[in-house]
Amino acid sequence: MHIKEEKSERHTLAVIVDNEPGILARIAGLFTARGYNIESLTVSEITEDKQVSRITIVTSASSHVLEQIVAQLDRLVPVHKVRDLTAEGAHVERELALVKVRGTGEARIEALRLAEVYRARVVDATISSFVFEVTGGTEKIDKFVELMNEVGLIEVARTGIVAISRGKDAA
Repeated sequence: MHIKEEKSERHTLAVIVDNEPGILARIAGLFTARGYNIESLTVSEITEDKQVSRITIVTSASSHVLEQIVAQLDRLVPVHKVRDLTAEGAHVERELALVKVRGTGEARIEALRLAEVYRARVVDATISSFVFEVTGGTEKIDKFVELMNEVGLIEVARTGIVAISRGKDAA
């Protein structure tokens, strides 16, 4: 008997939780214990009283495994709600990166030209380097980093993906 293996797809999950010590470790532990990979993870307080946080998790899984992930996250006590933004449809995803680039002479001019095309802002400059801030989708950030690698990439720091559904409904 041959069982057809389901295709793994990238999903973005929005998890609303009580902001309490250890919740992030518990969620990461849930993924680790079951061998699921977290591709991106961001966390931020979302209420004025700092009692509730939103965790955005990007993972790749088959639909069957994803159902398990969502069900297991839903069972954790401080979790209020889990939404699979990918399955729900239209949503907005963004990432921010700080990209440090070596640059003098012609390489410096080219780095500035490329930054303008990608709408990257210079947030720090010295005589021999720049730090650019670039925001957008993951593909845009990846391409900008790839191009800066050819000009003189030194270092990259990325936030991970933040996402929100389109329309009037909230997570």
